[in-house]
Order: sequence, then C-alpha cells, then structure tokens
Amino acid sequence: MRPLSLAARMLWTLVLAVIVLTGFMGTAMYVDARDQTHDQAGRRTLAVASALADSPFVVDAARGAAQVNPSSVLQPYAKRVMADAGLDFITIMAPDRTRWTHPDPSQIGGKYIGSIDQALAGHPFTEEVEGTLGPSVRTIAPITDGGRVIGMVAAGVTVSAIEVAVAGRLPALLAIAAVVLALGSLGSLGVGRYLKRVTRGYGPEQLGQLFAYYESVLHSVREGVLLVDARGRVVIRNDQASRLLGLPEEQEADGAGPRTSRWPRAPRRALPAPPALSRLGIPGSLRELLASGRTARDEIHVTDERVLVVNQEPAISQEGRRSRVLGSVATLRDQTEIEALGNELETMRTLSDALRSQTHEHANRLHTIVSLLELGQTDRALAFATEDLQLSQSLADELVVSIDEPVLAALIMGKAAQANERGVRLDAEATASLAGAGLAAADLVTIVGNLVDNAIDAAAAGDAPRWVSLEIAEHGASLVIEVADSGPGVPGGEAEKILRYGYSTKPHAGQGRGLGLALVKRSVERLGGTLAVTGGAGAVFTVEIPRKGDTP
Repeated sequence: MRPLSLAARMLWTLVLAVIVLTGFMGTAMYVDARDQTHDQAGRRTLAVASALADSPFVVDAARGAAQVNPSSVLQPYAKRVMADAGLDFITIMAPDRTRWTHPDPSQIGGKYIGSIDQALAGHPFTEEVEGTLGPSVRTIAPITDGGRVIGMVAAGVTVSAIEVAVAGRLPALLAIAAVVLALGSLGSLGVGRYLKRVTRGYGPEQLGQLFAYYESVLHSVREGVLLVDARGRVVIRNDQASRLLGLPEEQEADGAGPRTSRWPRAPRRALPAPPALSRLGIPGSLRELLASGRTARDEIHVTDERVLVVNQEPAISQEGRRSRVLGSVATLRDQTEIEALGNELETMRTLSDALRSQTHEHANRLHTIVSLLELGQTDRALAFATEDLQLSQSLADELVVSIDEPVLAALIMGKAAQANERGVRLDAEATASLAGAGLAAADLVTIVGNLVDNAIDAAAAGDAPRWVSLEIAEHGASLVIEVADSGPGVPGGEAEKILRYGYSTKPHAGQGRGLGLALVKRSVERLGGTLAVTGGAGAVFTVEIPRKGDTP
C-alpha cells in the first residue's frame, strides 16, 4: 500500500481537527444556550413570584386566610397571571405548605413539595426540584405583613418546557456548526492542494530520504555547486564550492555572516538569512554571471587563485501549466591544474617547434655544406659550417650564462626559434639571479611565456623591423620582468581591458581567447606583485614581484 503523501496527511489531519473543533464548539454553544435558558427562566420566575408576593390583592387574601379560604379568589387570579407570564404553574400557599392555588385544582389543599426554609426566613430563592408536574425551575418568594411571613408564592417553569426552548435554538446552532465545518474543510482542502503542489505529492518519509540523498550528493561531488535564488542570494553551497571560491566552509548559525555550507546540526537554532552575492567576495565576472541567472556552458572565469569552468542553468518550478523561475544552479569545475598542464604542454610544443625548425635549418645547411664539398669548395664549406656553429653556440651560451633557471632558458630558446620563423628577433637579457628569488619555475613559465607569446604576435603583425625584447632585472627587493615589442601597441583606453579574461585585440577573438594575460595577472597578484602596461609605438609589459628570499 502506497503511503499517504504529506499533503494528504495534512488534509485529513486538518479535516479531523475541524470536525473535533466543530463538535466542541457545537457542544459548548448548546450547553451555553441551555444554561442561558435556565437563567432566563429563573429570572422570569423570580420577577413574577416577587411581584405576586408584593401585590396588595395577594397580601389581603393571605391576611384574611384565617377567616375565609383564599383559594376562591386567588385561584382565578393565579391562572390569569400564569397565562399572561407564560409560566407552567403559580402556587400560592400558607406558611405550613398548604396550597391555596395550583394548575391542577385537585392539588389545592395539599402540601407543597419543595424547600421553604429561606422563604420562611423572608428571602426569595430559586431551585430546580421534582414536583407534581415533574422537574421544574421555580422561585419561592415570601408574602410578608409587617415583617411577618403570612404566605408564600411559588412560580415555576417545567424542565420539559425549558428543553423545548433550547430545542428551538438548535437549528441556528446546527447552521453555525455546519458553516464552521464547511469553511474549515474548504480551508483544509486549499492547504492540502498547496502542500501537494509544493511537495509534489511526496510523503514525509520520502522527503526525508530525498533530503538525505541530496545533502550527500552536495557534499560528495567533486564539483562546486551553488544555488542562487531570484533575489541574488546564495541559498546553498557545498564544501567544494566554498573551497574553490575561498569562502568559509562552516559558520555558526547566529544570524550573521554567510550561510553555513552544511545543514546545521542543531535544529533549534535559527537559520541566518541567505547572504547576498556581494557579501561573499566572489570575483566580478563570476558574480555577474551568478546574479544574471542566465544559461552558461563551460564558461571560464579567473579568480585570484584558480581558473574555473562554470555551467549554469535556471531553476524552474513547474506548477501546473505555469512555470516560475526560483533562481539558478551553477556548477564550478577547477581547471587550474589543467591550465598548468596546458602551459607545460605549450612549453614542450615550443621546444618541439624549435627543434623542428633547427632540424629543418640544419638539413638545409648540411645540404649546402655537402654541395660545396662536392663542388670542391672545401674552404668555403668549412667557413660556412664554423660560422653556423658559432652563431648557434653563441645564442645558447648567452642564454645559459644570462639566465640561471634552466627551464626558463629552454623556454626562451624555443621562443627565439619560434620568433625567428615569423621574422621577429627576440633579444633576452637577465641581470638578476633567479636562483634565490624563491619563484617556482611554473610561475615563471606562465608569466614569461604568455608575455613573450603576446609580444611575438604583436610584433609579427607590425612593420619591420620586428623585434621583441625580454629583460629580467632587480629593483630593490623586487624582481622586474619587462617585455617590449615593436608591434602597433595597446589601443588607448584598453590597457585595463586587455588584462580581463575573454578580452582580446586579435582577430577572431572568442572562446579560448583572452586567457593568457588574465593568467599572467592572476599569477602576478597571487605572488604579491604588480603588472603594468605602457608604451606608445609598441607595448611594454612590466611585472614587479617581491623576491621571497627578501621578504620578512
């Protein structure tokens, strides 16, 4: 048997609650109506009994009871008053309980059934007692003459008559109860339909399982997950997202600061309001993407520490034929290591291209030397071979002596060969030692390689003479890397733009373009340095990085 959904359980609970509440209210209203009818009967009988006891006609009849039987004059009078007042009986009696009047004439002369002690003491009182006409609510008032009790008047209404009066109110009570039941049932039905819509027909056990599964997924996936609502607030983020964005993974749910990435362990504590994107220190381009809620496919965004691949989809709630955008779901994938491998691969490719170029040139030169030898030009063949060897060795010796970082020297040699193929002369000079700078070779490759690549592209697109210069020097406690080129330079007002991810001045810019300088900027800032762009006829990129060996 399929378990009831949360909406169905809530509906039946509310319906039962409404039925119980309606029954309770109906019973309370019935009891209240009955008590009010009894009270009204008591007040009415008190008023009639007191009025008759104070009537001069009744007092005179009771005063003369010793000489003349008062029943002959009081019985017709009592019947008229009983009919006019709507009472079931009026009994006028002597102090010894002897009846002078009674609705049943055969009861005249008999003894009154009921309490008379308070009346004999001169005080009227009301009671409910079983009499000759059945249970009744009656009031007994004393007839006094100069402070002496000379008789008593009992006026009453039978309980059956009171029940008839209460029964007359039952239709109104039932109508009120029916209205309450109908309105409560409609309200319960509305709440049930709303819960069914928002819970999609799941029961509490299923919702608990789904929550446990989703929470496990959030904290087990290797990708960062961010849920942003329509108001630009981060509703949920998992541990990986916190790590990738440099956010605190957990924080006490005290109503301040960003929402904890885990479900709170203490459910009694109040959850803080979801923090806005602007409060979390998320980088600008990524923050704009998350705030927009637009669809994104494998977009690359650069933070201070990482290169992230971001995918984003709107979170849409389908409610019948209507759909409502609740926010967006974004996944973050770390591509920093992939970019580092890409840089290493690019370095190896550069060296490979350099070797290929040298092999091609060496083959040409070797053919030339062989042809000179075949022609008998031995001296010229020897001079040509010696000159080629000296030039190659001179460049290698210059780089090895000048640059004491083998990886960087190999990179520049490859870039020089690559530049030579494109008709660009690459001059490199290092007056500072890199051995004690405390900089990783990967960082140097990223910074120098990307700057030199951009400079070669710019110089190749410019007019002759085409050249690129690389200078590594010391400036106080900092290492300065300066790359200049003979290209067209940086367009006015674009010095800051070219350092942003995705911006490129090269033709056919698009996906995959505009990443090199952004990576350089990120690496330099991570190392605590600065990157400046200047130049008029050509561009000059100046990087200044504190030497780690000189920092306190």
